[in-house]
Amino acid sequence: MKKGIIYLLILAMLLAFAGCAEAEDTPTEETMGQTMDISGKYALDETGKEAVVDDGGMVTWANEGNNRLFYHIFVGSFSDSNGDGIGDLRGIINRFDYLNDGDDNSGVSLGVEGIWLSPIFTSPSYHKYDTSDYYEIDPQFGTMADLKELIELCHSRNVKIILDLVVNHTSTGHAWFRNFCEAQKQNLVDEPYYDFYSWSEESTPGAAWYKFGGTDHYYEGNFSSQMPELNYDSDSVRQAMVDVAKYYLDLGVDGFRFDAAKYIYYGNETENAEFWKWYMGELRAIKPDIYSVAEVWDSDGVTYPYFASTNCFNFTTAQTNGWIAETARAGDVNVLTNYMSNYIQAIQSYNPEAMPVIFIANHDTDRAAGFLTVASGQAKVAANLAILMPGSTFVYYGEEIGMKGSRGGANTDANRRLAMNWGDGDTVKDPEGADYTSGQSNGTVVEQMADGNSLYNHYKKLIQIRKANPEISNGTYTALQTDSKLGGFIATYNGSSVVVLHNTSLSAVEVDISALTDLELTALVAYAGVEGAELNGTILTIGAQTSVVLK
Repeated sequence: MKKGIIYLLILAMLLAFAGCAEAEDTPTEETMGQTMDISGKYALDETGKEAVVDDGGMVTWANEGNNRLFYHIFVGSFSDSNGDGIGDLRGIINRFDYLNDGDDNSGVSLGVEGIWLSPIFTSPSYHKYDTSDYYEIDPQFGTMADLKELIELCHSRNVKIILDLVVNHTSTGHAWFRNFCEAQKQNLVDEPYYDFYSWSEESTPGAAWYKFGGTDHYYEGNFSSQMPELNYDSDSVRQAMVDVAKYYLDLGVDGFRFDAAKYIYYGNETENAEFWKWYMGELRAIKPDIYSVAEVWDSDGVTYPYFASTNCFNFTTAQTNGWIAETARAGDVNVLTNYMSNYIQAIQSYNPEAMPVIFIANHDTDRAAGFLTVASGQAKVAANLAILMPGSTFVYYGEEIGMKGSRGGANTDANRRLAMNWGDGDTVKDPEGADYTSGQSNGTVVEQMADGNSLYNHYKKLIQIRKANPEISNGTYTALQTDSKLGGFIATYNGSSVVVLHNTSLSAVEVDISALTDLELTALVAYAGVEGAELNGTILTIGAQTSVVLK
């Protein structure tokens, strides 16, 4: 199997060396700027060929068909096909009718339009964010044949599949790192692996540094001593990671979620943004319609420049104190819609085709059901706010049934990645290190499927509403201004407009819609929430904690 041109260089080093890490220093919280000389800017035009970039660094890419409802699967915790307690690719294949049965009108499956898989490559950890071989599927999760089958199944049902790709660091068990260590030990300065990872002659303030075994040098490991940082000043490293992406794009995946995107150059956002412009340019030359979303876990102002090359998750609206949660707790919808209007304008100033990528919680955060309870109705309101939103929305596996999980006193993310609560005898178990004991009190998938008022059926209905009204995910966004807990926006797409209104309060709201907009709204096409809704002429009544779509 061809694994990129870097692997040709490995032939020069025949021995497999043990990892050479010896932790010495504790990571600091200061930042250390690093610089790199990149001449020129990289971009692609709509054909995937290199294009001239204007002074604003604008890159063009096609989002048509990419504004989708994605389902985020932590593979090892989703569904176990072989009885070993670990979720796997075959488990996802077996459960695919739950996600999307291929019939938009069946009303049976959730109807998701894309899936994001947490890392699936060979790794020594349960979470797989420390890759030891990018070209092998971890045996716990299955085989390359399983991945190919899953890709084909996704595409047969018009579902996109994106892989979690960790490009900034590897495991110390990776052959690249072993060869790097040996080249450093022998002072083989002309070997390409000598500079394959970020290293220094001293432990300087800023990034986390760890001393080499058998040398006086230090390597960078901002997440762990077992996760050394690749050196993107090296052309060999850059080509190696292009080759990795190309391999999976050629295999048929639709794109990637890029982990820890701001750690390519620790503390240097300018160089990070320049790297992503270059890297995405290379990947669009391979697949012009690639779907990409980056994790830039920071304030909006830090995130904006990355939109010149890739969409990014919006962390400001997510988590326990994000705008979605604050609004779901009977907050003022106008605050959220005005924020979204300004946010969309800001990201599209960096790229006109940039889109929001919304989520409530994910594998790195406490689960939403812990801070937006099902019993209070807040879980349904938050789902309304997130799913009836422009761009792409990501749903974390189990969120649709109100699964719980938080770090707690154990301070481990394993508690946020617990086994999917199927209720039908699936043998998947909680991941290594998990000790969450509060239990799953909101019911299993089986139980919620049978309950028409369940959170599961609410999510399913919302996804159907979103699909039936493409204006919501694809259209231009215009925030409406109201004087109460009621709030919303106008979405216009291909000459058609809808109005989405949310009532987050605990009582019904009545409003004359003719006072909200000049649009002639004659139909209440959908509603979802704790209560119902009714339109009589221009008078709209929305029940408590309920959202509507008008046309």
